[in-house]
Amino acid sequence: MKTKITELFDIEFPIIQGGLAYLADAVLAAAVSNAGGLGQITATSLNSADALRLEINKFRSLSDKPFSVNYAISRFSENYMHLLEVAIELNVPIISITGGDPTPVFEKIKGTSIKTMVLVADVRQAMKAESLGADAIIAVGQEGGGHLGRTDVGTFVLIPRVVDSVSIPVIASGGIGDGRGLVAALALGAQGIEMGTRFIATKECVLASMGYKNDLVTAQESDTVVIKRTLKTPGRVLSSEYSSKILDFESQGYDYQALKEYVSGQTNLKYINTGDSTLGYGWAGQVVGLIEDIPSVQELFDRMMNQVKAFYNQDII
Repeated sequence: MKTKITELFDIEFPIIQGGLAYLADAVLAAAVSNAGGLGQITATSLNSADALRLEINKFRSLSDKPFSVNYAISRFSENYMHLLEVAIELNVPIISITGGDPTPVFEKIKGTSIKTMVLVADVRQAMKAESLGADAIIAVGQEGGGHLGRTDVGTFVLIPRVVDSVSIPVIASGGIGDGRGLVAALALGAQGIEMGTRFIATKECVLASMGYKNDLVTAQESDTVVIKRTLKTPGRVLSSEYSSKILDFESQGYDYQALKEYVSGQTNLKYINTGDSTLGYGWAGQVVGLIEDIPSVQELFDRMMNQVKAFYNQDII
């Protein structure tokens, strides 16, 4: 497939793996890149610059394909700059920026050859990212897992709105888990897709427990909820005893300090590691309704491309 995204990032298929806090390591990223997509390593889930340096070097031992490093800047405030320096030092080809104001990132990488993607949830954010010099926009609709926008705009409306508002390539995210989603995204004007939840339920997502993966397989599209609305940082998670507890606390007016223990990254990590939904929460999008198995990344790509080919080979008019 050839789109502006495949040309921009020198990849075979316009399929990008999400940043996936605590899950997007070198093994998963290499599997995605080797299958023809763009794998990503999450930076701000790592404890140190040395840990990120090791992960990038591990990727390069597993793949000679392009890859990206994701920076979830809102989670660590200004404490990500030492991690950004690693990307510059090791000449990482691409970075993605999620959450918060990306301005300091663009100032830091000015003069380098690093290409950039910025995750947005509305038109205003997309236009700002373009003005800062972003090479591509990732626009995520309300169907998506993890942190979302505050306006509850779905992917089918958001993507063409963003496409019409910027001149750089747009990548669709939120509710996409198969080849049909890729075809739909292209029809809406996007040049590629990003998938997060779907890549958790793959064999190469080795950091996710089987309990987590099995929960994604058995969940239906109605089995997710949005937490942290009252903190103005909404995020979609699997419905569970634990997420119900968070929502109950929010309804009682708990502020950030009171909720901090329950919505922390460490609480998310407890669930990731154990699959025990009484211990923590797990990010997931409504696309869980389309997840029925745990394939290898290559098997997933092959399946998606067969769906794309089947669509374009049909006589639709």
